[in-house]
Amino acid sequence: MPSPHIRPLDLSDDATADAVHRIGRAAYSVEAEIIGFDGIPALRESLPEMRAQALRWVGAVSEGGQLAGFLAWEEEPDGDIGIDRLCVDPAFFRRGVASLLLRHALAELFPGRPVRVTTGVANAPAVRLYEALGFTRGADFSPAPGLVMASFTAAP
Repeated sequence: MPSPHIRPLDLSDDATADAVHRIGRAAYSVEAEIIGFDGIPALRESLPEMRAQALRWVGAVSEGGQLAGFLAWEEEPDGDIGIDRLCVDPAFFRRGVASLLLRHALAELFPGRPVRVTTGVANAPAVRLYEALGFTRGADFSPAPGLVMASFTAAP
């Protein structure tokens, strides 16, 4: 597959929102299995709830126009960037889509700004990705019984 290109996503467009919602649910279902925790909030989020999030979105779009994955973030009150979700359609796993999205975000969307992200400690593919891209692991925390999260920061 040729490398996807990155573009902003407009969730007011029904087809875009449907694709993002479908991919998010599929990706979080895989993560839930990996980490042994099915209470991931975005997994149960309805389409209107997802659209109502105060997030900005970019997607990796394949040469054929199919959304392969997306990244959504918010600017935190201290000016840092908080990545809220990074999801890849399982049909595009292991093709560098998440890495492409993160590299683009760090270099083009918020260069020189601290970026924070969390993932389940047991989500080894995500942990490896953040470490490979230079994120520093911070403290682990447990937001719910049975779930331990790892925190990461990419400093400018």
